[in-house]
Amino acid sequence: MSKKSWEKDFVDEDTGPSKSELKREMHALQKLGETIVKLSKGDLATIPLEPTLAEAVHTARRIKSREGLRRQMQYIGKLMRTTDTEAIQQAIKQIDDGRRQSADKFHRLENWRDELITQGPNSIEQVMEKFPDADRQHLRQLIMQANKEKNRDKAPAASRKLFKYLRELEQA
Repeated sequence: MSKKSWEKDFVDEDTGPSKSELKREMHALQKLGETIVKLSKGDLATIPLEPTLAEAVHTARRIKSREGLRRQMQYIGKLMRTTDTEAIQQAIKQIDDGRRQSADKFHRLENWRDELITQGPNSIEQVMEKFPDADRQHLRQLIMQANKEKNRDKAPAASRKLFKYLRELEQA
């Protein structure tokens, strides 16, 4: 066999993924398994898992030994190789998006509360435009109490109450 024909045979042959690529995929699946194991009980219930994989995840959550947990995570990674992970990844993405939206909402309310406190009772109209059913007098009292606490370097109890009230208005 000449050198040219050997090169031609080698190039035409479909070798599939390399060993390194397979290892990266296995590590990614194991990492996905670790993410699933770390989810809260409520979030875990929303993830579509096959029965054997679900049992392996529940077992991993009970294991306290570091080495035992490492081996269990490898087993979960092995099970994930035969599982359709697209639905699992989509469910985890939805959970993360929900958390991100909650955090954004929380920060928006914090900023609004801080703005109300710094601008004083004159800024109540912003809240009244957005929430016509809001109690104007209660808002005014909370803002004035928060300003007094701020000026006297006291604990921000009224500020917390104002935040809680804004959150209640937004959820209603």
